[in-house]
Amino acid sequence: MKRKVFPLLAAVIAIGFQGLLADTVSAHDVNVTASGSCVNNVATISFTANETFFAFSNPSIGIFFNDTGGVGSPVATGSFSSADNFTFSGQAPAPAFSTSVTVTAIALAPWTDSFPAGQSHTVTVDISALKCAPPSTGRFTGGGKDIQSGVVTVTQGLTLHCDLLLSNNFEINWKDAAGAHQFHLLEHTFALCTDNTNIIQAPPVAPLDTMVGIGTGRYDNVPGYTVEFTLVDAGEPGRSDTIKIKIYETDNPTHVVLDLPTTFLAGGNLQAHFDQPHK
Repeated sequence: MKRKVFPLLAAVIAIGFQGLLADTVSAHDVNVTASGSCVNNVATISFTANETFFAFSNPSIGIFFNDTGGVGSPVATGSFSSADNFTFSGQAPAPAFSTSVTVTAIALAPWTDSFPAGQSHTVTVDISALKCAPPSTGRFTGGGKDIQSGVVTVTQGLTLHCDLLLSNNFEINWKDAAGAHQFHLLEHTFALCTDNTNIIQAPPVAPLDTMVGIGTGRYDNVPGYTVEFTLVDAGEPGRSDTIKIKIYETDNPTHVVLDLPTTFLAGGNLQAHFDQPHK
C-alpha cells in the first residue's frame, strides 16, 4: 500500500512544481497601451506600460517608437520598481511624418528575481486622422522633372492645398531599372505651410514658399502607399525650386519604392499661391 502512495505524492509535487513554474514565467510580462492626440499642434503618443502578474519587478522598462527590437534609444524609460508600482505612463512626440506609430515596451534589465530581461509588447497607433498642424492658407500648383543622381528621372504634377480642402492632386511618375512606375494621390492627410524670409518666392506674391506634406494613394495601381514630400517655390522661372519625395508601403515603411532627396527641378516650375475662396 505504501508503494502506491509515493507515486501519487510525486504526481502532486510535480503538478505543484509545474504550477509554480507557470506562475514564475507569467510573472515576467510587459504590456503597453497607447493612443495619439495633438498637443500644442504636435502629434503626440501617450502610453502606459504595466506588468500583469505582480510577483517580481523590473527596474528599467524602455518605450520605443517604430523600433520593435529596441535597437535605438528609448523615447522614455520607467520602472516596475516596488510592490505597489507596476505601471508608469508618459507621452512623447510621434516620429515626424508618421501616419502610424508602433509603440513597444521592453524590459531592459533583469527582474528582481534575476530573471533575464528582454520581454516586450508592441501596439500600433493610427494617427493618420490627426490634423495637428495649425490651419494655414495657400496652395501649390505646377510640376516638373527631377533627376536623381543621373539615374532615375521623376516627373510630377500637383495641386495641393495647405488646409487640405478642395481638390488635392499629386501624380508622380518615374523610371528605374525595374521599369516605369506611378503614384496617384488619393488623400492629402497633412500639410505644414511656411514662409521662409530667406526665400524670394514672388512672383506672384503668396503667403508661403514651402509645403511639407503627407498623403496616401496608389503605387502602380495598388493602394496602401504613403507619400512624404517637401515643395519649395524659390521664384521664377523655377530653376531654384526644389522637391523632396519619399514613397513607401504604409503598413511596411521599410519597403520604400521611391526616395528622392531634396533636388532642384531639371524642368518645370513649382508655384505657390494664395488659396482659392472656399468655406
